[in-house]
Amino acid sequence: MSDVVLRGIRKSFGEIETLHGIDLDIKDGEFVVFVGPSGCGKSTLLRTIAGLEDITSGDLHIGGERCNDVPPAKRGVAMVFQSYALYPHMTVAENMAFGLKLAGVSKDEMKQAVDRAAKILQIEHLLERKPKALSGGQRQRVAIGRAIVRKPNVFLFDEPLSNLDAALRVQMRIEITKLHRELKTTMIYVTHDQVEAMTLADRIVVLSAGNVEQVGAPLELYHHPRNLFVAGFIGSPKMNFIQGTLLSGSETLATVKLADGAQVQVQVDASRGKVGSAVTLGIRPEHFVVDAQGNKIAGQVIAAEHLGEATIYYVHVEGAQDHLVVRAHAEHDAKAGETLHVGAAPSDCYLFDDAGLAFQRVKNS
Repeated sequence: MSDVVLRGIRKSFGEIETLHGIDLDIKDGEFVVFVGPSGCGKSTLLRTIAGLEDITSGDLHIGGERCNDVPPAKRGVAMVFQSYALYPHMTVAENMAFGLKLAGVSKDEMKQAVDRAAKILQIEHLLERKPKALSGGQRQRVAIGRAIVRKPNVFLFDEPLSNLDAALRVQMRIEITKLHRELKTTMIYVTHDQVEAMTLADRIVVLSAGNVEQVGAPLELYHHPRNLFVAGFIGSPKMNFIQGTLLSGSETLATVKLADGAQVQVQVDASRGKVGSAVTLGIRPEHFVVDAQGNKIAGQVIAAEHLGEATIYYVHVEGAQDHLVVRAHAEHDAKAGETLHVGAAPSDCYLFDDAGLAFQRVKNS
């Protein structure tokens, strides 16, 4: 068993607490991604699991064993770092085998382990090269191979793709997905890139300021964010937010008045909402329809990006937290300075109360 259980995990550096009582259950064989902005505590949390940071309070169990005081080398984990951390004077094979050599493993066993990992990662032809002769993607494969040869119970990845260009990141995401499917080992992956989180994870842990905001499957977080922070973090481009006032609310529908006087209907359970209270309307860029019927929002086009398959408009709308981002069909060609009329179906809208908590969305019957 290689499940990972965290109970009340706190981490302080002097008087500054960076993790505020994290509770989390990671199942055997699961791929879990920690995601959040810089400084949210995701790497610190990963390092406490690895044993590279001491736990101030709380309990960490790996495979049923309490590991708070277990040395990193005996926790059954292997970590892949952002910086690759390869020895420049060693060949690829020597880098991959180094940990086994320190553990006193025989040469035959080391060779078998290195050959197996190299075959999985398709780097057999690179085994005699030095790191300086490798591309960034190849170096990252070597770093992952060094972890594989140890046959850990848990793989830990700390932003392993952030040094690669966009095309290589896509390729390596596919490789890591295939690796997880083949090894069937528990993997915990840290990234600030929510696209990586959405494409890799069985479950995503969204962190903010040392707290867990929400845990769930990628599409669960996309469709049912718990609060404004999660709604704004999951999705690319991010969700648009417009301030408004709740005019009416029932168990199936809310009516919201926007700053410019427009009224928008949202298919949520707003029965707990207080009429006249401040609310925030959320609409994802891809859910807008230009010149739509029903919900209508008008604004001035600030800029347009023509991407071929779609056009992205940046629109000034009164009450919006930032410029409204609208993803439209490629054939639309509104110019800067023109007024754009957009809308979204009530079932595609989100609504948040004055504390930032989401009203539960109502499914179409």
